[in-house]
Amino acid sequence: MLLIINDSKNAYYNLAAEEYLIDNFDEDIVMLWRNDNTVVVGKNQNTIEEIDSQFIRDNGVSVVRRLTGGGAVFHDLGNVNYTVIQTYREGLFSNYEYFTEMVRDFLRSLGVEAVLSGRNDLMIDGKKFSGNAQCVRNGRMMHHGTLMFSMDVSDISGALTPNKKKTESKAVKSVQSHVTNISSHMTEQQVKTESEGGGMDAEQFMLLLYDYYLKNYPDAVCYELTEADRTAIQKLADGKYSTWEWNYGASPAFAVAASRKYAFGLVDVRLNVSRGRIKDIRIFGDYFGIKSISEIEELLTGVEYRPDAVLRILSHADLGDYISGMTAEELTDLITQN
Repeated sequence: MLLIINDSKNAYYNLAAEEYLIDNFDEDIVMLWRNDNTVVVGKNQNTIEEIDSQFIRDNGVSVVRRLTGGGAVFHDLGNVNYTVIQTYREGLFSNYEYFTEMVRDFLRSLGVEAVLSGRNDLMIDGKKFSGNAQCVRNGRMMHHGTLMFSMDVSDISGALTPNKKKTESKAVKSVQSHVTNISSHMTEQQVKTESEGGGMDAEQFMLLLYDYYLKNYPDAVCYELTEADRTAIQKLADGKYSTWEWNYGASPAFAVAASRKYAFGLVDVRLNVSRGRIKDIRIFGDYFGIKSISEIEELLTGVEYRPDAVLRILSHADLGDYISGMTAEELTDLITQN
């Protein structure tokens, strides 16, 4: 296993680093990293509806799309991100228990008891401090997550504009009451503010986690990104992750829109219908899936806009690989407004 400390604070570079590592290395990898003020949106989300554009502009917040599904999250330097990459095998996708075990054990060693809750969250005393997401790509799997150590919670609510359907869910509280920082659950001796001198900050917390991985994986070796690695990552950041096309994308002006909240996540469908057939369709949401939803969108383009025609296409598509937990009947009902 290769252990990497990525010292960049640039969100475009850091998300590009994940793609570079999953595509160019055969070894298992753990990378730890931090972003300066950034909103990271899920691969399947409609970016413009997930952010407060005015807040983003006024506060110099970066916006970047990641390779994995799930919902939008805010990062600042008080947040530590961890990325785990390994060869994909059956049963790994959606196995958040397996991928978060080392983090939970690490926190326990610091006297903090964390539990896995819901789809993909880690919580302390009923409050979320970590969201996690996954993807499978070319036979490799990536799991990554946030670890809120000392974040400015007010910026989270300022940068994000929750989807109305999420806001309506009884399970969703205000941001301030729903999340917590790890540092709030550590002893005063462990965490001191900068003005007090000494103590642990987010960077030191990240280094402790790095050491924990190193001690608990017998085959772990430290790996420093080479000049060639950094050049390739920067090229990917410039050509993809910092572009409007990747982060926002061009969306048609849809005539039909429908969204529903399911146990597995929010699904938001936009489509144009011309002469009784689906002309354009986009499927957004904070759901997870192994395969790209664009394949389903392509299958539905040109199909007659009626339930039996849509269901016939979706029934042969192994829909759960694209939207984990969703049935062909459920998506048909949503698309056709049943």
